[in-house]
Amino acid sequence: MAATKKIAGDTADSPLAPPTPEYWAEACKHLMKKDRVMKRLIPQFGDAALRTRRDAFVTLARSIVGQQVSVTAAQAVWERFVALLPRGMKPASVLKLKIDDMRAAGLSARKVDYLVDLAIHFESGKLHVKDWAAMDDEAIIAELVAIRGIGRWTAEMFLIFYLMRPNVLPLDDPGLIAGISHNYFSGDPVSRSDAREVAEAWKPWCSVATWYIWRSLDPLPVQTE
Repeated sequence: MAATKKIAGDTADSPLAPPTPEYWAEACKHLMKKDRVMKRLIPQFGDAALRTRRDAFVTLARSIVGQQVSVTAAQAVWERFVALLPRGMKPASVLKLKIDDMRAAGLSARKVDYLVDLAIHFESGKLHVKDWAAMDDEAIIAELVAIRGIGRWTAEMFLIFYLMRPNVLPLDDPGLIAGISHNYFSGDPVSRSDAREVAEAWKPWCSVATWYIWRSLDPLPVQTE
C-alpha cells in the first residue's frame, strides 16, 4: 500500500526485537482457525512475514519526510537529506544542520520544524526508548504523538513495523479499510465500526491480520519505505 510504504527506516534489524516476529507462526495458525478470509489469504504468501527496522530515529524521520508526497518524491528528498549527514542520521547531527541546507534538500519549512522537534525529543530524553519494550501500545503512542508531525497513524505504523507489536489495528489506514471492504464486504463501503467488528476475530493478532490484508491488495511485501 502506498500510504503504508511512506513510513520507513533502516533495512536492518531492530535492537528491540528479532527481524521477524517470534509469534508469527502462532498468529497465522490462530487467524486461519478463526477467520475464513485469513484461512484463504495466509497460505497464498508462503513464508513471507513482517520484518522490522533497526533505528527508531531514522524510521520516524523518514516517515516525516514521506508525508503527503509520492514514494518517489519522498525517496529523492530523503537521499538529499541523508547526504547532508555524512556521519549518519543521528539526532545531534540533525540539530547541527542549517535550516537553509535542509530546505535546499527539498524539505518544506514545516517538515524542517518537525524533524528538528523529533531530534530534540530524542536528544533530550523525552522519549523513553529503552523502556518501550515494557510499555503498552497506548503509552508509546502518547509519547510519539507529542512530537510535531507525528499523528496516530504514524505511531501505529511504528508499533507494527519497528516494535512489531502483535495487536495493533490501524483504523485510520486507508489500505486496511479498503482491504476489509474487498475481502469481507464484496467491495461495499466499510465503516470503522464494521472494520472493528471484523477484527474481533483477529485478536490478539490484529497486526498480523492487517499485514495480510495489505498483501491482499498489493502482492509485493509491505515495506516501511
